[in-house]
This record gives sequence, structure tokens and C-alpha cells, in this order.
Amino acid sequence: MTQAGSVAEAASNTQDLGSKAVVIDVKGLSKTYFRGKEKLDVLRDLSLTAHEGEFIALMGPSGSGKTTLLNIIAGLDRPSSGSVRVAGADLAGMSDSALAGFRAANVGFIFQTYNLLPVLTARENVELPLLLTNLGSAERRRRAETALKVVGLSERMDHYPRQLSGGQEQRVTIARAIVTDPKLIVADEPTGDLDRDSADEILSLLRKLQTEFKKTIIMVTHDPAAAESAGTVHHLDKGKFK
Repeated sequence: MTQAGSVAEAASNTQDLGSKAVVIDVKGLSKTYFRGKEKLDVLRDLSLTAHEGEFIALMGPSGSGKTTLLNIIAGLDRPSSGSVRVAGADLAGMSDSALAGFRAANVGFIFQTYNLLPVLTARENVELPLLLTNLGSAERRRRAETALKVVGLSERMDHYPRQLSGGQEQRVTIARAIVTDPKLIVADEPTGDLDRDSADEILSLLRKLQTEFKKTIIMVTHDPAAAESAGTVHHLDKGKFK
């Protein structure tokens, strides 16, 4: 691509993003832990913005703060200073119970380990987040089946995790992540336990969620091939963007 083409494309993308809702708005974020009297600055004065339908990858060495940043954005951890707004909500000012409700309604989680309950079928595992809602059993079942259809597992709804491949198990976790129709999907090393072919299938599915369903996705990864799936890549080092 020519430089002129790149500039034109960047300008077009900027204009397009300007018309979309801001889903993540992080300003001046810092996170400090204390180990005894030792002060550990894990994140230092970070700012990050993501609009609806953006796919962002976070990369960096172990200990750079990637997962800490992801957890704060997802409402699983709190900043030491700075502001964190996700889907219009001020997370830093929420109580623990309010944060739990916010996560249930707005955030879908995908982890490296699948965290599926072995005694439940794929459909029953996907239904789990809906148990926190007021939906009836028939509607929960319908939504779980729809989510499994989106990830290509219509034929495996009644299978147990032990009857699925690793890639299929991760598809079930993705279905579980999207069954509540969240505004944000956070993924922590979603391809870390998969072979290359299965990993590519999962990345293709994440891109589908971004492009077809307009989901905002933020993903931590060590895999350059996975990062290439994202539209934007941020590199963290010692708690700051490089």
C-alpha cells in the first residue's frame, strides 16, 4: 500500500470511528500494588479509547501489565488512580455489587482455560450467565441455542465438554460470552492452549463477532498471529504503552 493510500485509509477510519459510540474510555490510569513495604507500579498513567466494533490487541512481555489492564477494564479489578468508563459507566466509582451487575450485563469473558463445567452440556454451560437474569427457562434455552449456532456448534449442543475438542470447547466459552449480548468482550490469551488450525478458527470467529455483530473486543495475547487479527495493537512495557 502506498503512503498516500495509508493516509487516506487512516483518515477514513478516523471519520468512521467518530460516528460510533465510545465503549472504552480510560484516562490517566495507574495501578499500584504493595508487597510489604515494596511499591509495585504495574500500570502508569495509561489512556486508551475504543469505539463500538473495534478489535484491540494488547501485547508485551510477562509482567508488563496486560492482564491487569484487561481486568480493570472488565471491572474485575480497580485502578489506583485515573478514570475508567466502559459502556458509559464509571467503573471506578461503583460498589462491588454494582460492578458485579455491570459485568453480568455488559461484559463477556473468554479465557485461555475454558472453565466449562464437566457435568453440564454445551447448551447448559452457555445458559449459566442467564441464570442471573429474570428470563424463563424456555427463553434461556432459546438464547443459548442461538449463541451456539453463531459459533457453529448447533450439532454439539447436547455434548459434554469431554466429548469436544479443545477448539470446540473454546467455541462454547465464546457462545457463553456472547449469550447476554454484551457490549464488550474481553479475551485473555484465547488461543493459548490451541494448535494453529484451531487458533485460526477462533480468531476468525472473533473477527466475525466484530464485523457482523459490532462487538468491541479487547484481547491480551503473546501470539503475533493472533494480534494480526485485531485492527489495533498496543504494546505494553513496564506498565506503559511503547
